[in-house]
Amino acid sequence: MEVTKVENLPPPPGVISSIKAGFDTIATHITAILLPLLLNLFLWLGPRLRMNALFDSIKGDAVQIWKAGGVSAEDIQKVLTLYNDTIPNVNLFWLLRTVPIGISSLFFPQVASSTPFGNPATLQVSALNLFGWMFLLTLIGWVGGGLYFRSVAWISTANKDDQRLSISRAITQTMLISIFWGILLMAVGVPFFLIFALVIQLSPIIANLLVIVISLVSMWVIVPLFFWPHGVFIRKQNVITSIISSFQMTRFTLPTSSMFVLAAFLLTFGLNYLWSIPPEDSWMTFIGILGHSFVATALLASSFIYYRDMNIWLQTVIEKLRPNAVIK
Repeated sequence: MEVTKVENLPPPPGVISSIKAGFDTIATHITAILLPLLLNLFLWLGPRLRMNALFDSIKGDAVQIWKAGGVSAEDIQKVLTLYNDTIPNVNLFWLLRTVPIGISSLFFPQVASSTPFGNPATLQVSALNLFGWMFLLTLIGWVGGGLYFRSVAWISTANKDDQRLSISRAITQTMLISIFWGILLMAVGVPFFLIFALVIQLSPIIANLLVIVISLVSMWVIVPLFFWPHGVFIRKQNVITSIISSFQMTRFTLPTSSMFVLAAFLLTFGLNYLWSIPPEDSWMTFIGILGHSFVATALLASSFIYYRDMNIWLQTVIEKLRPNAVIK
């Protein structure tokens, strides 16, 4: 089979133009930032859901078990120090920010205990309701994330004649993608960390080389996973069809698509650092929350626009190449 070269093929969608289109879209539909804005305000000014009382109640028994098991006093003290630096400050309400589909949040699980109104109210979980709280917050996060992605996808890519993705389908597919994504992360992440822990004991140099190799190879996985939800919310695909189409798109567009994903991550984390500069007991934090909500939503809109335009471009190229295929 000989394929005749086709000249004047349309250029692929640009990374910068897609990002600009996303910002322009959200600037004209500013209400799209409402969900991340409300979530950020709740995590900032709302009550904290702690679990330190539960851990404090079992800390003494745990220490006795470690001592009986032969754990050294130095190692026990390291664990207790790590505990005192982390667990008392964890806000379980952060579970409302689900991945990979979820409402974007500026705040991390560990948040300060002060607000412009003073110390917030504190709720404590117990052994009986810990998993109930975790399930409920995750479920609410899935519902909110599905509605958020559905809304942003619609204002970013829909034509007037397009039928909007139903709410029930958006939420159902969000749950399925999140569950499959979690299973995949565990299946890949756990063996990797076990192997890495073994290799680093043998040779730190080999471990560093392994990290570099994995980082390069991971782009073949990260980029399709990044665009996994997009087929659901733009093309109304199911969870399986969407990941297949995402891999197919990435197969032909990896350099450009990886540049888009990298640009989105750099903008997100770089600006998050800027938004997080004001102390949380200052009202200037509200400016950071407002900026984060707008930028995060604009970048999400940009990803939907890029995904749509890239698939249209691929279809156009395929249609132009197909008549030029000559079988000998």
